[in-house]
Amino acid sequence: MNLTDEKLMEKFQNGDTEALNELYERYRAPLFRFIYRCTRDDQLSMDVVQDAFLKLQQKKHYFSPEKGRLKTYLFQIAYHTMISKIKMRARWHRLLPFLYKEPVNISRSDEKMEVERMLQSLSNEQRAVIVLFYYHDLSQKDIARILNIPLGTVKSRLHQAVQKMRKEWGIESDGKGS
Repeated sequence: MNLTDEKLMEKFQNGDTEALNELYERYRAPLFRFIYRCTRDDQLSMDVVQDAFLKLQQKKHYFSPEKGRLKTYLFQIAYHTMISKIKMRARWHRLLPFLYKEPVNISRSDEKMEVERMLQSLSNEQRAVIVLFYYHDLSQKDIARILNIPLGTVKSRLHQAVQKMRKEWGIESDGKGS
């Protein structure tokens, strides 16, 4: 019997560590893909996923289903963890640049590489919205909660990012705002 995310979280909050293992199995891959699409860094993505679940363990009683879905809560934790790690990494990189090497690109089909290139050409803010919306099927309302921004800002960033990508692909806008 498959329990809902919220039921599993309730069981975990009541001391059932197997429930946490189930949540980890459900969300480690989607969280990794989200972070990887934002950063294109395998190691950072793995670290963020691990840290997100550690934070979930430490703050398990802060989650309340009345405030939103567990999926949204986990993506929010992962996003904020990623931002913190990127800022810390940038600070260390400025102080000790010789410690860092560029990530190695894995060979992909031309189309996938083009989409990845376009994603990287977007601002960090636009990229996060695109990845959450199209790759993780989150609602604009959930994205607003995850990124801690107004719903209108999500809509604006999504629209601007789509327009930029359409322009790069050479697709004309239909003039209807989509």
